[in-house]
Amino acid sequence: MTTADDVRTIALALPDTAEKLAWGQPTFRVAGKIFAALGDDDATMGVKCPVEDRAELIAAEPEKFFTREGHDNTYAWVRVRLAALDDVEELTAILTDSWRQAASRKLQDAHPELGRVATHGDGAV
Repeated sequence: MTTADDVRTIALALPDTAEKLAWGQPTFRVAGKIFAALGDDDATMGVKCPVEDRAELIAAEPEKFFTREGHDNTYAWVRVRLAALDDVEELTAILTDSWRQAASRKLQDAHPELGRVATHGDGAV
């Protein structure tokens, strides 16, 4: 089972990341852009997720992923139930993917070990 402490440890280990309170909750930002936020119950987190991928992700693993109706509909965001994740490695993969979506291309290029978000016609992984 993964915890809010695991989220904090992993998120803050990613390059150029800082923690900042917003809306009374801890958020994690890369160069000022939010890529993850803990829920007010410390049992969930929100991460960046392309809107076009979200429904498939939720349908495949509804015990892990969900959205909050109304609030999340217009954002490229999905929520994650921390206790449902398999292990810290899965949490690390989710946070790293979200970090890549928020990080600048320059910052991604400076950290090739973390991969890079693919853009149209770009073979990056």
